[in-house]
Amino acid sequence: MSNTQVGRPPKGWRTEITRMQWLVLLGTTLGWMLDGFAGSLYALVLGPAMTELLPHSGIAVNASGIGLYGGLTVALFLAGWAAGGILFGVLADYFGRVRVLSAGIVTYAVFTALAAFADTWWQLGVLRFVAGLGSGVEAPVGAALVAEVWRNRYRARACGVMMSGYAAGFFVAALAYQLLGGHGWRLMLGIAVAPAVLVWFIRRYVPEPPEIRGAIAARRMRKEQGRPAATDRFVLRRLLAAPFLSRTAICTTLATGSLITFWSVSTWYPQIIRRLAADDALSPATANSHVAVASMLFNAGGVLGYASWGFLADAVGRRRAFAISFAVSAVSVGYLFPFQHTYGEFLLALPVVGFGLFGALSGTFVYGPELFPPSVRATGMALSNSIGRFITAAGPLVAGVIAVSWFGGDLGLATTCVAAVGLIAVAGLIFAPETRGAELPSESLDLGPDQAEPPTGSITSKEMYT
Repeated sequence: MSNTQVGRPPKGWRTEITRMQWLVLLGTTLGWMLDGFAGSLYALVLGPAMTELLPHSGIAVNASGIGLYGGLTVALFLAGWAAGGILFGVLADYFGRVRVLSAGIVTYAVFTALAAFADTWWQLGVLRFVAGLGSGVEAPVGAALVAEVWRNRYRARACGVMMSGYAAGFFVAALAYQLLGGHGWRLMLGIAVAPAVLVWFIRRYVPEPPEIRGAIAARRMRKEQGRPAATDRFVLRRLLAAPFLSRTAICTTLATGSLITFWSVSTWYPQIIRRLAADDALSPATANSHVAVASMLFNAGGVLGYASWGFLADAVGRRRAFAISFAVSAVSVGYLFPFQHTYGEFLLALPVVGFGLFGALSGTFVYGPELFPPSVRATGMALSNSIGRFITAAGPLVAGVIAVSWFGGDLGLATTCVAAVGLIAVAGLIFAPETRGAELPSESLDLGPDQAEPPTGSITSKEMYT
């Protein structure tokens, strides 16, 4: 029975949130932050890296070459992220969240740093692909872990705070670039090995959720006794059949639209800032500084968008929160990128762009755990986002190509066209069930017809959110 039901006010977050919940939130937030740090470093050094590496491959350094081959390396990273998300998501549902999370962090940290030793653009692309394999684990597995441990009325807000770590990592990367960018792109990628040290903290202090340990033990016991259950079917088969297929489709559409817009904008706005600096005949050092400041503002807005989404979703509902993020993204991108603007105008608008884009991404990981039961939760979110990333992988490449072939090198117009494809997320939102006030689904969802809402368990929605 909740405190409200016996006439007392809620105890408040200081007494309701346990030490274990704080440790899980800290570990997953730091992991996602350092993932964003490593990813953002590459976006910031993409231009200088291609400028140095393309001649080694016999390719001329010009807007067309940088757009094409730079876009290819980003596409390879996103393809690796998508493949790694599915692989590690499946492993997390079968072997537990914590050890899989640790393996992913080591992979993306080490191979991002190894990219500092690349001699050609294709070597860089291969290393970015492998780094992407590890990077794909953090968001779906981390979000599942937070949702499973924070089983109280603060769950959505905790997931939103965890997701804000990614934008915070972008902000830290921009600050590092401001301080160290003059030492070259290789040093910048080299320092991306830092996230590997986080694995010690996670393995020591972040526990495996009891329900996941129980699910793994029960599956093993049923296998040994030769009496499999419906929940023992291979996890990907379950997600692509009733009752989960519609939920997988909804999450995939929401994630795909959000990702297409985000990666198109975040990959190319640094290069647009560089073009502005070149048009004003500014020095390379000044151009680097402009990119760093713009990136910090973009990601400052992103931190707010990420962290506030859970609070907003609890206040107005998941569907309305998505609608707000989509509207802010559409208006701000439509204002900034198709038209000519000064550097100062970019600085004013980029925080708003970041707020909308990062907020939509946050929503997919706050909302996803509320659609899937424990035995398919990590894979369900990973599959939805990975399909989105496979589709998104072409976005930065397409933007770079059509900027040259269609728009005379205008990356702003090209980015706008590709980002507009992200409006497909609205289709997913139309069919998305509202889950505000509902507890996480149980395994019984796999045994009945597809439901509009997660099933009710022993704790009522009122009790959870009061």
